[in-house]
Parts: sequence; structure tokens; C-alpha cells
Amino acid sequence: MMISPRIRAAAVAVIAAGAVGLASAAHADSGTIRFSVFKAAFFVGGSGGEGTLTFKGRRYPVSIAGVSGGLAFGASKTYFQGTVRNIRRASDVTGAYAAVGGGGAVGRGAQMIVMTNEKGARLELSGRQVGLQVNADLSGLAITVK
Repeated sequence: MMISPRIRAAAVAVIAAGAVGLASAAHADSGTIRFSVFKAAFFVGGSGGEGTLTFKGRRYPVSIAGVSGGLAFGASKTYFQGTVRNIRRASDVTGAYAAVGGGGAVGRGAQMIVMTNEKGARLELSGRQVGLQVNADLSGLAITVK
């Protein structure tokens, strides 16, 4: 059975594109991140904070911002630490993050959450909360690498 040269060329192009995609994913690195977030809310809330990204042996300051709504009230400060995956450079961490799946309590005052941004950077965080806030989960935030 003879395969047309056009079909063969198209098949080679598809295989090559797939190989490039896999190779680029394989070269993504990871780093560590630590930050604190202060949250305050009375139905509409806001959050802000700062921290440090460590990537390829260098430290980068980061700032955190977020807005929440719904039935929320109180104030809290949460200290987060974890891993950032699927990044090639520190600036890949900059962006808006939304929770993937959901967060859950690890223990009294502790949280775990996985979030991703539009560039594919994935935050895997655990945290310790101080203060009282109803609806204290971290469901979305914006991170800026300075």
C-alpha cells in the first residue's frame, strides 16, 4: 500500500510538533515560594501580602493581591509555603491564580491548596492561619514578581 507524499508529510509534521511539545514540557523547572497574606472581609474582602520566590538559586521578591466576595467576614493572616512547578523563568510566576479542585484543612488553622495561572505555573501550597475569618480559603490571587 502506497501512502501519498502529502499524508506522509502531514504525519511527520504532527509527530514533530508533538515531540517539540513534550520536549518543552520536560524542560520546565520548579522553585519554592513563601509568602504571607493578610485578609479582611465584611461580605466583600481584600487580601494583600508579600514574600519570596526562590528559583535556580536566586531569590525574587513577590507581592500578593486578591479580592473575594460572598458571605465572608473577619480578618486573618496566613503564612504559605510550597512549590511552584512548570516554570522556565521567574517571571512565569507572575499572573492571576485560581484554585484547581479545592483546598482542605490539614489541621487546626492549617490549609492546603493547589492553584494554577494562565501560563501554566502551578502552586502547591500549605499554610498556617492566624486570626478568625469565615470563608478563609484562598480561592484566587494575583502574584507579581518584582
